[in-house]
Amino acid sequence: MMKLKDIYTLAVRMGMDNDPRGTALAERQLAKSKKAYDKLPADSKDEFDLERLTNPFADTRVLYGADKLEVRSVIAGIDVETPELLLVDRLREKGQGIDLVIGHHPEASAYAGLADVMPMQSDLWHGFGVPVNVGDALLDERMREVARGIMPVNKDRPLDAARLLDLPFMCCHTPADNMVTSMLTKEVAKAAPETLQDVVDWLKTFPEYKAAAKTGSGPVIIVGGPDSRAGTIFIDMTGGTGGPPKAIEKLVAAGVGTIVGMHMSEKNREEAVKHHLNVVIAGHIASDSIGLNLVLDALEKKGISVTAFSGLIRIKRG
Repeated sequence: MMKLKDIYTLAVRMGMDNDPRGTALAERQLAKSKKAYDKLPADSKDEFDLERLTNPFADTRVLYGADKLEVRSVIAGIDVETPELLLVDRLREKGQGIDLVIGHHPEASAYAGLADVMPMQSDLWHGFGVPVNVGDALLDERMREVARGIMPVNKDRPLDAARLLDLPFMCCHTPADNMVTSMLTKEVAKAAPETLQDVVDWLKTFPEYKAAAKTGSGPVIIVGGPDSRAGTIFIDMTGGTGGPPKAIEKLVAAGVGTIVGMHMSEKNREEAVKHHLNVVIAGHIASDSIGLNLVLDALEKKGISVTAFSGLIRIKRG
């Protein structure tokens, strides 16, 4: 059993410990938030999201539920919205003990904060040799575009459903994405695949990708061919959402030969073709499943029972 607040804190801590930029940058972000809060006039402080003082990932929040709630059992899925919450309520009516619903993709206030986690992409590009000033400039307009796209969305519908059904509800986005990015980055360095087919074969050694391949959602080469040499591989699976097309040229100039990502927009794919950047799409839901599974494994070790739904390919690791 764990308190809801402790589950949330553990997920955030795992995200920070596995931040591909390094824990220090996440800690520095918290310090900046503290300075920003301290500088606010007293009549504006009530508008500040205090979670930013302890959690650097704006797309991960407890959306509904008391901090001291005792949790013995969770149900977790990739996308949790009103239909999924109604399903959970029905399961509870039938006698299944479920204390907390965990979604991966952000909803409500966490969805509103999606653009705020995107600056980490510039830091990741910098790790491959793209100057931070260039990365920041390229990312700025893309962040604004994402934020504008979220503005008209009726983002609180799932939260309203959770309140009416009295279902404790949280989402865990970037921490889980950091987990899969960190793991795959370490493992690809060990595997050292030479060709894109080697990359695909390596990905399929992970049971989530193997399962996805059987349903047509597994690893696929979208730029390059099976015999194309991979070169330097960038595991691109965190940072909120897809980056700007112009970043492709800068990554190639910095020496990146292949991107392995969850997904890629058509505009970005066209830029990759133009600049001869290989792209392997590992699979969105399978990649999300790996990250969330690593968080759920930690909860199970604390004695929490886990049920999977809404697309989560549940694989337990030791």
